[in-house]
Amino acid sequence: MQTTATHAPPGSAGSTKSATLFLCFVVALLEGLDLQSAGIAASRIGAEFHLLPPQIGGMFSAGLLGLLPSAIFGGWLSDRIGRKKVLIGSVLIFGLFSLATAHVWDYPSLLAARFLTGLGLGAALPILIALSSEAAEPHNRSIAVSITYAGVPLGGAIAAVLGMVNFGGDWRGLFYVGGVVPMVIALLLLVLLPESRAYRERQQAPASPSRTAGGLSGLFTQGMWKPTLLLWLASFFVLTVLYMLLNWLPSLLQGKGFSRADAGLVQLVFNFGGAAGSLVVGRLMDSPRRIATALAIYGGMLLSLAGLGLSDSFALVVLAGLLAGFCSLGGQVVLYATAPALYPTSNRGTGVGASITVGRLGAIGGPMIAGQILAAGMGVAGVMAASAPGIVVAAIAALALMRSPHRSTR
Repeated sequence: MQTTATHAPPGSAGSTKSATLFLCFVVALLEGLDLQSAGIAASRIGAEFHLLPPQIGGMFSAGLLGLLPSAIFGGWLSDRIGRKKVLIGSVLIFGLFSLATAHVWDYPSLLAARFLTGLGLGAALPILIALSSEAAEPHNRSIAVSITYAGVPLGGAIAAVLGMVNFGGDWRGLFYVGGVVPMVIALLLLVLLPESRAYRERQQAPASPSRTAGGLSGLFTQGMWKPTLLLWLASFFVLTVLYMLLNWLPSLLQGKGFSRADAGLVQLVFNFGGAAGSLVVGRLMDSPRRIATALAIYGGMLLSLAGLGLSDSFALVVLAGLLAGFCSLGGQVVLYATAPALYPTSNRGTGVGASITVGRLGAIGGPMIAGQILAAGMGVAGVMAASAPGIVVAAIAALALMRSPHRSTR
């Protein structure tokens, strides 16, 4: 079969890359909006369906459980049939079931809607990371990934603002926004999003042993087992702390005597700090200062946890919340910027998706561990102190990972 090589003008290539990054950022915004919508609407959902706190926790867990299988499966499928097709499908799924959340009639239907929404959300993130990494030049891959990922905390901030809009007291308005907008964006993706050039080139290339070593087994062959396990270890502990803060921060602050409005302000600052951390760390990860950046970020996580746990001054708590957002999201960007370069195009979606899946096991465990520590009467300081060893382990694993010789240029 004869294939015709097409060489786009430099301006056209630049506009294609810009379109890819912009669309990936918009989808990340939608993901962040939906991830925090359930928490914002939880009290009203609980009041309408007469749910007890453990049942509300079950609603959160249902969404997180949906994220687990789809992250690795979505990444694997994108390595087989293309990034664009799977991303459009995942956006349609989480948009459809966000709309379904607005029409649930009892607790089981609520759990089902949140689980299925999680399936769509989970599949999208590894594809966004792979797409943005493959759209950028090698020296700009980290900042491209970080720009995309900055959409997640900004989407969470949008969800917080929409929660203040109130929608006439009806919690369903938030899920209508989270459902209709993804449907529109899916159409834009269909028309405007180009398939990854790296993926297309791999499809046209002759088969080779390095190309066929794909799937989960490809994450452990040819010496890849060590960087894969280091990536998983760091991802697990970073997401343990991040989701502990996302789920418990408002309650922890109210437990220290701050008002609900004060806690909400700290949560908003946390999200904006996360967006800033994503962008700044992404730029620094493309520089020779990658190791120093990682050390500063994980050290900042420890410092911010100490500030949140020990400070009684609202000004210091706001500052600690800003630093916590900056460093916890920045800590993820360190890993997300490193992960795509570890794996070849043939296995990049699978590798990134697997690391996200393992990280989300920590996302499920972190809030549960925090609840047990609080139940044992150890207080906010106890929760923050218990998080510190995990950050140290994540820092050691991330630093070892960045020294790994396994880095793909394709």
